[in-house]
Formats: sequence, C-alpha cells, structure tokens
Amino acid sequence: MSTQPAAGAILQGETIANFEWADADLTEAVFVDCLIDGAQMSGVVLEGARFQRCRIVRSRMARADLRETVFEDCVFTGAADHIGLAVAFSRLDLARFVRCDLSFATFDASELHGVTLEDCNLRGARFRRVDFTRSLGRRRSVAAATFRRCNFHLADLTEASLPGCDLAGSRFREADLSGADLENADLRDCDLFGALTAEAKLAGADLRGAEVSGLDLLALASRSGMKVTLDQQYALLTAMEIDVTVD
Repeated sequence: MSTQPAAGAILQGETIANFEWADADLTEAVFVDCLIDGAQMSGVVLEGARFQRCRIVRSRMARADLRETVFEDCVFTGAADHIGLAVAFSRLDLARFVRCDLSFATFDASELHGVTLEDCNLRGARFRRVDFTRSLGRRRSVAAATFRRCNFHLADLTEASLPGCDLAGSRFREADLSGADLENADLRDCDLFGALTAEAKLAGADLRGAEVSGLDLLALASRSGMKVTLDQQYALLTAMEIDVTVD
C-alpha cells in the first residue's frame, strides 16, 4: 500500500493532507476509505482511478481528467456546511458514480458523455453548460448518459440535452427541467411532481409509470409520441384544466 497518491498507487484508510493535487498524474490510482478535505484538484489526471467509500468534501476539480473514473459509496457533501463538490471545465466521459451523495454539487462547463449515476443523491445539484453529447461528424452528435434511480430533488437541469438517455426510476420533485431536451428518453417510473417543465421537449419519451401530476402538456416544446398508460390520462388532463367525468 502507498501512503501518497501516485499513478497506479493503492491507498486505504488514509487522510490525505498537504498533498499537491494540481496537475498530479494519478491515472488508475485506487482510494479506499480515504478522507480528502478541501482539495483543489486543478489539472489533476484521475483517468481510470477508483474511489470506494471515500469522503471528498469541500473540494473543487477544475480542468480535471476524470474519464472512466469510478466512485462507489462516496460522500461529497460536508455534513455541517452542506457544501457540495464543484467540478468545472473537466472531462467526465464514461465516469461512473454508484450510491454516492452528490448533494449540492455543481457541474459547470464540463463534458459528461456516457456518464453513469446509479442510486445517487443529487439533491440541489446544478448542471450548467454541461455537454452529454459526442460529435459524430460536422452535423451530427449523439447524447449518452444514465441517471438511474437518482434523487434530483430541487436540482437544476435547465436546458440539459439528454435525448434518448436512461433516467428510469429517478426522482425529479421540484427540479428545474425548463427547456431540457428529453425526447425519446426513458422516464419510466420517474417522479416529476412539482418539476418545472416549461419548454421541455418530451416527444417520444417513455413516461409509463411516472408520477405526472401537474405536468402541463401545453407548456411543453414537444410531446408527440409520448408514451403513457391509461391510468395516467386523468392526471395529465387535469393539469390541462380539462374536467374528466365518468359516463
């Protein structure tokens, strides 16, 4: 076991202090049960690194390389101050977060193509100018992201571009999805109660089993081909102020 972070090193049960994270090459390093507090990770390379049961609090990652990095059972939010992780101008292509607390995290101007978040808490998280797409040519790009069974209560996903992505089972209560592109997305069993969806695109989205009370179809930018079940009709029509009666 190593006691200092380095490329390929394995650290377990360490409190990492007085380490210069800036521009460090920590490719494929492994961190288990470690505490990282107040780290300024500017330019750090964590490609293929793995974090298990770590606390990474009051930390900021700027221009960081997090491609294919895996975080499992990690906490990124300070218990006392509720300050979340700050990520800016970074690459998180194919990064994976599993059962992590990312409450109040901010992802700003970063690349998240192929990112996966499963069973994560993203309460109050903000996604600003993030890119879930990859260019396949001069005029074609494809989005890829998986947010499965995550809590996005009060999160800001304004104008997020997630067409065709898997968001199944996630909770978007009171989240801001204004202008978001969710066309052909998998929204099965999602909770959209109180979510802001003005000008959101939901054409072709699969909403079967979702909580859609209050979802105003008339305020959407697109809705053609949206999939719902018969028992969801009442809630949708009521939101449009249509009085549904039984003959």
